[in-house]
Order: sequence, then C-alpha cells, then structure tokens
Amino acid sequence: MSPISSVRQQLYQDMAPLNMTPLWEVLHALVPPQPSSPCVPSLWKYEQIKPFLKRAGEAITAEEAVRRVLILENPALRGQSAVTQSLYAGLQLILPGEVAPCHRHTQSALRFIVEGEGAYTAVDGERTTMHPGDFIITPSWTWHDHGNQASEPVVWLDGLDIPMIRFFDAGFAENDTAQSQTVQRAEGNSFARYGHNMAPVRGDAPFGATSPIFSYPYERSREALHHLESNAPIDDWDGIKLRYINPATGGSPMPTMATFMQRLPAGFEGKASRQTDGAVYSVVEGAGTAYIEGPNGPVRFDFETRDHFVVPSWQALRLASVKGCVLFSYSDRPVHQALGIHKEERIS
Repeated sequence: MSPISSVRQQLYQDMAPLNMTPLWEVLHALVPPQPSSPCVPSLWKYEQIKPFLKRAGEAITAEEAVRRVLILENPALRGQSAVTQSLYAGLQLILPGEVAPCHRHTQSALRFIVEGEGAYTAVDGERTTMHPGDFIITPSWTWHDHGNQASEPVVWLDGLDIPMIRFFDAGFAENDTAQSQTVQRAEGNSFARYGHNMAPVRGDAPFGATSPIFSYPYERSREALHHLESNAPIDDWDGIKLRYINPATGGSPMPTMATFMQRLPAGFEGKASRQTDGAVYSVVEGAGTAYIEGPNGPVRFDFETRDHFVVPSWQALRLASVKGCVLFSYSDRPVHQALGIHKEERIS
C-alpha cells in the first residue's frame, strides 16, 4: 500500500467512530451520470398467479388477513414489499360474502379491477360497485372497507405509495371499531357532483389533494379510447394514451401516483421511450409484447389479458400488438413533476 493510501485508510478508520465517511469514495454512486435503478423488469402471468390466489382464499379469511393480498415484489427488491423503489403492487382477492374490515392509513391507494364484478369498496360513507377495468381510489387517511355481496370471487390490483411513505417515515394507520362503515350517500354521488365537467357551486375538496371522484368506470374510458382510435392520429410511441385527472385541478388523481389507460391498435409497432418514473402495467384486454432495454440487456414480455408487468425508471419500453390491446398503468410521476426532476426521452 502506498503512503498516500495508508494515510487515507488511517483517516477513514479514525473518523469512523464519529459516524463520518469520505464523500470522494462514494460520490459517483451518489451522483450518477444517469439513473441506474436496482429494479429489474418483471412479468407476472395471471394464469400462473390465479391458483395461488385460490389457495390463499382457502388458507385465510379476508377478516383474518385484514387484506388478503399477494404482493408482486420486484425480483431485485425481495423482502421489501415493493415493485419499484417508490411503489407497491399486489393482487387482492375477496370471496362472496366476505368483508375486508374498515381502516384508514396515510398511504394513498388505487384499486384496478382485474377479474369478477359485483363487489364494492366504500370510501368515507359512499360505496361503489366494482367492474373489470374500473379504476377506484382510496384517498389518504380516508376510512375504507371492501365487501363482496355477489356470487363470484373478485380480484383487483392494489397500487400504493407504501415505499415512498416509508422513505419519509410519515405513515399512520388506524382500525375502525366497526367492520363496515355506515353508508351515508347513494352510490354515484361523487361522480354526479364532479364527473360531468361540473362541480358544486360551493364545493370543496373532500379528499384534499386527491380527486373528489373515487371511481372511474372502465366503460367510459374504453369508449374514449375507441373513439380516438377511429378519429384521431395514432401516436408512434403510445398508440392512444390518456391520463386520468383530478377534475378539480386537471392534475393527477392522487398527489403521489399518476394513472393512465392506453389502446394499442391492431398491428401496432411502437417506438421506444423511457422516463424517470417507473411504471406498473395491468393488461385489460387483448395481448401484445413489451420490449424493455435496461442495464442488464434486452427483455421481451409476451403479455395477455390480466397479466402484469413493471418497467423500472429510465429503461426503454417499446410496445407492440398484433390484434390490439388495452393497458392500464400507474407510476410515481406526480412526485417527479412536483420536484422538477421528471425527464422523458422518446427514442426515434
């Protein structure tokens, strides 16, 4: 060891008890030339997952589990209950006659209905019935419970900002004394108030920075996508892609998560793009292929209805579909935009 190296090592050793470390030894890792996420792309085939959901339904009740969910963990983040470094994803099952008990927490949550219909979610005294493709919000710190009064099991994708809230050490949670909250408003009340390009004259923001609409029906989203497919230009990268909005602000439905729905027409061969917000995808209809280019090399995912996949930050995604498909996705884009760090590159 050279005299200079010896001096440095002695410096590091002597100051270690004071909980100090030299910046120059870690600077390039702390301030990299471009994002280098530890996350990896991953695909979860629904037909492989479904038997485990069924077994979970036999192993534990919704009441015992509080939430009967199988977490979709990023292979590079096993044990962290995270699909990206800032987002959580899981598939929740509720069987006929069950109730997932009422509670509330700081974490914002989205529910995207994957299979089955007729179950409900309740938010602050209003219920909404679940149908495949519906996007439903549980705003931060609102009482919510789920129930299934239908005759078939219902499965939905849970998307939460759990890792983000954990990073900030800002999470709170509380259980209600009742299993189900008292219904105080008719179903569709919030949509009638805010979902028709109108708002109450003296309305407020019932859920703070979160959208006052907590249920976005798929039938309306699908209609918009198919109309644009027939009557508007097709984007070379995204096909037809729309973002869900908070009608009171025009911004994202939740302060920490953005949500999107897109249609890839039959025969679509998209161009690649990448952005700093990692994204989770749920396949609503049809089938296609996702080509992802990351630090570990190219990955190809052939997906079909009800499959899920994740695209980490700053990894290039190219989508294609022979027969056409519809994709729902969510990401942490609102946080990137609020901090002024969001970046996107469309690769020609």
